[in-house]
Amino acid sequence: MRFVRGLAVAGGLVSLGVALMVVASVVLRSGLVGLAGVPGDFELVQMLTAVSVFCFLPLCQARGGHVIVDVATRRLPERVCRRIDGLWELVAAAVMGLIAVQLAQGAFGIGASGTRTMVLGLPVAPAVGVCAALALVLAGIALRRGILGFGGGRAGE
Repeated sequence: MRFVRGLAVAGGLVSLGVALMVVASVVLRSGLVGLAGVPGDFELVQMLTAVSVFCFLPLCQARGGHVIVDVATRRLPERVCRRIDGLWELVAAAVMGLIAVQLAQGAFGIGASGTRTMVLGLPVAPAVGVCAALALVLAGIALRRGILGFGGGRAGE
């Protein structure tokens, strides 16, 4: 749990950095300083926002913080609800595993083609690769919660 908290803090710091950069860019473009803004700010916002979101998702998954609609299962016994939740965690693990694989393949393809950002010329593959790794962490957490929940344990343990 300490690891995913650290990831979330890192994501928060990245988001804070992005916000400060956007503010700086807007102030610079306002004409008060006479500069044209932060070069490539939109490229950095795109890549860093994606990374920060993937930093937050593992903690949300570990805490069971995603939206749950329990209208149909509200009156079922707790043991049955835990197993249903565990099954959905396993589905989430499979989906996130697939997303991780696709992101990894994309990172390798982007890296092989040498794709870079337009303004700054930054390589795009590392950001996609980081997102792939974080998606894999998310899949692992969902798999653990699914196994615990489906086996009758508490998914959050």
